Amino acid sequence: MVDRSRIAALLSQEEDRFVSSHPRSAELAEAARGPLLAGVPMPWMTRWPGRFPVFFDSASGARLTDVDGVEYVDLCLGDTGAMTGHALPQVTAALTERATRGITTMLPSADAVWVGEELARRFGLPSWQLAMSATDANRFVLRFARHLTGRPRIAVMDWCYHGTVDETLAVLDGDRVVPRPGALGPQVPVSETTAVVPFNDLDALDRRLAEGDVACLLMEPALTNIGIVLPEPGYLEGVREITRRHGVLLVNDETHTLCTGPGGATVAWDLEPDFLVVGKPIGGGIPCAAYGMSAEVADRLSGPMLGHEIDVAGVGGTLTGNALALAAIRATLSTCLREEDFAVAVPLAERFAAGVSGVIADAGLPWHVQRLGCRAEYWFCPPPRDGAAAAAAVDEELESLLHLWCLNRGVLLTPFHNMALFSPAHTEADVDRHTEVFAEAVAALG
Repeated sequence: MVDRSRIAALLSQEEDRFVSSHPRSAELAEAARGPLLAGVPMPWMTRWPGRFPVFFDSASGARLTDVDGVEYVDLCLGDTGAMTGHALPQVTAALTERATRGITTMLPSADAVWVGEELARRFGLPSWQLAMSATDANRFVLRFARHLTGRPRIAVMDWCYHGTVDETLAVLDGDRVVPRPGALGPQVPVSETTAVVPFNDLDALDRRLAEGDVACLLMEPALTNIGIVLPEPGYLEGVREITRRHGVLLVNDETHTLCTGPGGATVAWDLEPDFLVVGKPIGGGIPCAAYGMSAEVADRLSGPMLGHEIDVAGVGGTLTGNALALAAIRATLSTCLREEDFAVAVPLAERFAAGVSGVIADAGLPWHVQRLGCRAEYWFCPPPRDGAAAAAAVDEELESLLHLWCLNRGVLLTPFHNMALFSPAHTEADVDRHTEVFAEAVAALG
C-alpha cells in the first residue's frame, strides 16, 4: 500500500513547484476569473493538475509550449483531437487555401465527395454524413435509430462516454438507471430514455434487450474514457448476435478507439455495426465528425432524408459540413492515420506500456498498464473488466500527484485519467522520458 500521508506531502511540494514555474499562467488565470465562468473557456479545463490551468502558447508535432516558455512532451494530444500531431503543415495549407475562397455557404464543396469515398473505404460502411462533433453525430444517430425501429429507448454501457448526449449520461446503481455523477440538469429522468448494461456481460445485455423497447446499442468496442477496458474474447461477436436477434441497431462510437488503426476497431476486429461514429481525430484539430451507416440503413433513411421538412428533423446545423471542415478532413485523411502512421505510433505505445510495467513490477505494486493501439494508460489496481470496477478503482489523490509530477518535469498526460497517446511525431526518447519521470515518482512514494 502507498502511504497516504506521503502522497499528500509530495502533492504539496509539487503544487509549490508548479506555481513557481508558471507565473504568466497564474496571471492569465487570475485575469480570466471575472469574464470566464470558472476562469476557463470550458469547465473541464479546471481538471488539469495544478492550482490553476496552464495556458498554452504553441504546439507542433508532439511538443507543446506554454506561455511561460515551458516545453512539454505532449502525451495528451488534445485527448485524441490531435492524434496526428499538432499543427500539420498540410492541414494548415489546406485551411489557408480554403479560407481565402469562402467557408460557409450551405452548399457542398468538391471535397465532400472525396471525404465520403475515403470514409467508406476506411471503415467499410457505404453511406456517410458530417457533423461538428462526435456528440452531435451520436445524437443524430440516436434519432435515426428511434425513427427506424419505433422504439423509445437506447442502451449504453455502464460508465460509458459518448460526449454530452443527454441519454448517455447514465450509470447503474444496483439495478436502477441513474444520472452519471456530475450530470447537470437532465431534461428528463435517464431511466425513461436509457437502458444501461455492464461491459463484458452478454447475459445482462441479452436480458435487457429482450424487453423489446431498445432502438439501438451505442457503445465503444473498448471502453476508453473510464480508462481502457478491453473486450473479453468473444464478447463483441456476442454483442452483434444479441443485437441482431432482438432487432436492435448497433452503433460503434470510434472517436477514441480509432487508435487501433486506420479503420478503427471496426476494421481491426472485423466488426459489423449498423452505424459508426468517428469524431475529432479525422480533422487534424478542426472541429468535425462523421457518421456512417450500412447500405440497409441508408436505404431506409433515404426517403426521410429527402423530406421537405428535414431542416427541423433534429439533425444538422448550419455550419455542419462546412467547406473548411471538409478541407481539413481531406488533408488529414489523405496524409495521416494511415497504416504507415500506426506502424510508428503503436510500437511507441508498446514501449510505453513495457517501461511502465517494468517500474511497477520492480516496485512490487499491484498496478497495471493497459494498451489499445497507439494509446496506453496505467491503473492503480489490477485490470478491471467493466466500467463500474474501473470507476471504483479511481484514486484521485494519487492520480493528481502523478499528473502533476509529470507536468512539472515536462511530460503532459491526459486529464481525467492516466492516458498517453502516441503519434508518428513522437520518438522513443519521448517514451523513455516518461518512463524515467514515472520511475522517479514511484521511488519518491517509497
